Amino acid sequence: MKSNKHTKNSYGKPIAISLLAHALLVAALLWGTDFNMDKAEPTGMVQAVVIDPARVRQQAAEIRKQRETAAKKEQDRLDKLRRESEQLERNRKAEEERIRKLKEQQAKDAQAARESEKRRKVEKERAEKAEAERKAKEEAIRIAEKKRIAEEAAIALAAQERLEQERAVKEAQEKAQREREAAERAEQERIAQEKAAAEAAEKARIEKERLEQIERDRKEQEAALNDIFSGLESEAASNSAARSSQVDIELAKMGEIYKQLIQQHILTDSSFRGKECRVNLQLIPAGSGAIAGTVKVLEGDARLCNATKSAISQVRSFPLSEFPEVNAQLKNINLTYKPQL
Repeated sequence: MKSNKHTKNSYGKPIAISLLAHALLVAALLWGTDFNMDKAEPTGMVQAVVIDPARVRQQAAEIRKQRETAAKKEQDRLDKLRRESEQLERNRKAEEERIRKLKEQQAKDAQAARESEKRRKVEKERAEKAEAERKAKEEAIRIAEKKRIAEEAAIALAAQERLEQERAVKEAQEKAQREREAAERAEQERIAQEKAAAEAAEKARIEKERLEQIERDRKEQEAALNDIFSGLESEAASNSAARSSQVDIELAKMGEIYKQLIQQHILTDSSFRGKECRVNLQLIPAGSGAIAGTVKVLEGDARLCNATKSAISQVRSFPLSEFPEVNAQLKNINLTYKPQL
């Protein structure tokens, strides 16, 4: 509405100027014609005038010249007015063309404005539609995400329950396995205990037989030694020079007695067969006998020597000789032990 009002005002002003110019042109033409028209001479009185032909010709020439001058001026004025009128007409046409072009431009601008408004509305509708679609998509994504989270939670819960079930089954299996293993161990222990008891009984029987055999051997050796010693003593009695030999014999006798004590306490092994161990035994007098002090391995099988040292430590008392000079040497004696198997 405001644009149309402005257009009417812009059209009205040039039209009014054109009409005013035409009115002025017509008025000027009418006024010029009346101004140059010869005035009528008053009639009525007739006077006698002496006419001078030369004067008449002169006046006629002057009048003709004046009229020609006036006619030329009038023609110039009319030409000027015509040119001005033509210029005004050209100006009017130019103004009309300008107005027409202005109207066309305004129409184009209005059309462009309408199209721009239409595009704006379309763009607005598109943007609103896009926004609605975006919100719908966001809502769909939110719902899908919520659903996904719920599904993941359900899956996690199911997995947790499955793990708990598997753990319970595994614990039950492990418990059953432990119980089976415990039962097997108990059975194995029972069998082992029975076997150990049987082995211990057999070992005790063998050890008893061994000790009985040792005792028989000792008695036999002691009887043999007594026979030897009796012979040696009889020889010593017959020869006083054999005193030193008697000490040696007594030392040998005590050495054999000590070996028999070791034999009684040692834990024999078939691997000891044919092996020997040489040790240095330092005795400490204690009451009527002596106890083992320091035991040093001099040479021999390592396992047999360890068993020999262990057997020596188990002997409560080593007997001493009735000869002081023998006991003096027994305080530090070397023994070579060979197990009797």
